[in-house]
Amino acid sequence: MLEKRVELEGLKVVEIEKCKNDLKKLRDEMTSRGGARVNCSCKYNFSDDGKKVTPRRDVPNYPKYTLSQETVEALKKPTFDVWHWEHNEMLSCLEYMYHDLGLVKEFNMNPITLKRWLLAIQENYRNNPFHNFRHCFCVSQMMYGMIHLCNLQEKLTLTDIGILMTAAVCHDLDHPGYNNTYQINARTELAVRYNDISPLENHHCAVAFQILSLPECNIFANVDPEAFKQIRQAIITLILATDMARHGEILDSFKQKVDNFDFTNEEHVTCLKMVLIKCCDISNEVRPTEVAEPWVDCLLEEYFMQSDREKSEGLPVAPFMDRDKVTKPTAQIGFIKFVLIPMFETVMKLFPQIEEIMVQPLRDSRDHYEELKQIDDAMTEKKKTENMSLGGKKNKSN
Repeated sequence: MLEKRVELEGLKVVEIEKCKNDLKKLRDEMTSRGGARVNCSCKYNFSDDGKKVTPRRDVPNYPKYTLSQETVEALKKPTFDVWHWEHNEMLSCLEYMYHDLGLVKEFNMNPITLKRWLLAIQENYRNNPFHNFRHCFCVSQMMYGMIHLCNLQEKLTLTDIGILMTAAVCHDLDHPGYNNTYQINARTELAVRYNDISPLENHHCAVAFQILSLPECNIFANVDPEAFKQIRQAIITLILATDMARHGEILDSFKQKVDNFDFTNEEHVTCLKMVLIKCCDISNEVRPTEVAEPWVDCLLEEYFMQSDREKSEGLPVAPFMDRDKVTKPTAQIGFIKFVLIPMFETVMKLFPQIEEIMVQPLRDSRDHYEELKQIDDAMTEKKKTENMSLGGKKNKSN
């Protein structure tokens, strides 16, 4: 047994060394291919001759973590605490999801290519307060959770499951930290490139497929070209659906189908997939308060960075982004009441099992923020009264 263990450990070391060498070659090749980035926090450099994506920093190696049974089970639930994990561990969790769902087998992926692809994905998320690699992991983990919770493997094809997961992983690639409204008003390169039509979402798609165009990172390399065309189109459709400007249109379309939903109808299934990625993209408030609340701080920080820049550039500022006008409760109450709950309750018609685990936490979160708002309002009223009484005393003394 000892000899066997020594032999296995030796094989592991050889595999790790091979992986390190492969990554070094990949790093050198990517560096030699790329040009410099455009020096603007809202623009991505597409080289004129259609060359590949160049990572902004060296691609790191990451060790193979053996996930405990506890972690494996927790990964399937919306209660998963996404703050406890380093980037390397999140990469291992994503890798595990692809293996566990049978996607590596279904698409005949080279496991080393999957690792390289995930590293390239992580590399092309920026260090924004909110739209960063941890947000990508959050959305992907919630998608994985919903696949299990809604038994989607029994209702959708494995190709559809792969499309859902890959779109979730890629959905905010190279997000600059400034939203579409800023891009359009500031007339950035992205807005000009995409004619003001979902500039960010179009950009996320473009970066996703630039990464996949690298042979070393192409997880779909062994897929039939015709099948890849359909996979590509489906991933693009899902990423474009994450533009919140299209929220009403997409939800209305799903509402019309949900009462007579047909899993054999391609249009119905596409609409469901669009709603599922939307749910996962804005699902933080489904999570426990201690996991969800730090995300509100991150989002407000990103909003305030944008509104400060808009003020300095003389551009219009949205009230919900203005540090002088917004508070945590006011930022969340309307969003939970009028966006999250209606959408999740519509999905609940098709999958009643999400009520306890996903919809009820949203109602609890709404109540939590409404209580906080009442406290804030009471404190504001108290200060007003105190100021008035102080003003009265000053007038009497005069």
